[in-house]
Amino acid sequence: MSSALPPRSEEADEALLSRFSINQQTVKQWSLPELVDGCVKAGVRGVGLWRAPAQEYGVAAAARLVREAGLTVTSLCRGGFFTALDSKERAEALADNRAAIEEAATLGTSTLVLVSGGLPPGSRDLHGARERVADALGELVPHAAEAGVRLALEPLHPMYAADRCVVSTLAQALALAERFPAEQVGVVVDTYHLWWDDTIGSQIGRAGAGGRIAAFQLADWVTPLPAGVLLGRGQLGDGVVDLRWFREQVDAAGYRGPVEVEIFNPALWERPGTEVLAEVVERFARHLMHAR
Repeated sequence: MSSALPPRSEEADEALLSRFSINQQTVKQWSLPELVDGCVKAGVRGVGLWRAPAQEYGVAAAARLVREAGLTVTSLCRGGFFTALDSKERAEALADNRAAIEEAATLGTSTLVLVSGGLPPGSRDLHGARERVADALGELVPHAAEAGVRLALEPLHPMYAADRCVVSTLAQALALAERFPAEQVGVVVDTYHLWWDDTIGSQIGRAGAGGRIAAFQLADWVTPLPAGVLLGRGQLGDGVVDLRWFREQVDAAGYRGPVEVEIFNPALWERPGTEVLAEVVERFARHLMHAR
């Protein structure tokens, strides 16, 4: 893949804006029909969906609703949680992930985002947990390939390693993904989780060279973090992440897919969804599209 950045121009910015996708969690206050209607009215063509709301609405009905509105499902979150030691728990996790693959296929997205899972209770074995992630990928890849779904392994910030995700860096995610063909297992580049890593530029290049970037997600890092830390993602431009730099690195790595804004933030959820979506689009334009 070429490492050359496309020249920034009005045409290039319009092309980037056409790749914009809003993740359902960013406007969690909206029902699925409200999300679809709001996106159509705002001219947003891509949506990232979550399994629970899609299941509640009905996966087939959700697929029909989105398709008839002319929207594209850019990803489905989430599968994963592969690290259990108990054989019954492991079998249940694999069954749930096979169901997630089928849901992704029904919704028309080729990208199923996976969060690996944290350390099992009483365990301190990070290496063993990561190997169980690799084993699970190996069991799921044939089913995913048959369904036309790519497994997208997402590294989360190290603060989540104990309870949510033992894969903390893009390098760790790539080391697992590279055991499988690139069209079957890719990685997620999420600014919120990876901004702190001083190797991230070279790792994005490595991911791009191998055709491994399956998704690119945006949120900012703001402090202080809330209790529980899960709901502390910031609106674009409110924190310390150099979002434009990330966009330039991912562009240079050859990624041309959707750019999905995924923000878990109760302050955003308390506001009208239309207002939040308009603000996200404006921040996207301000912090990613325009030249320095």
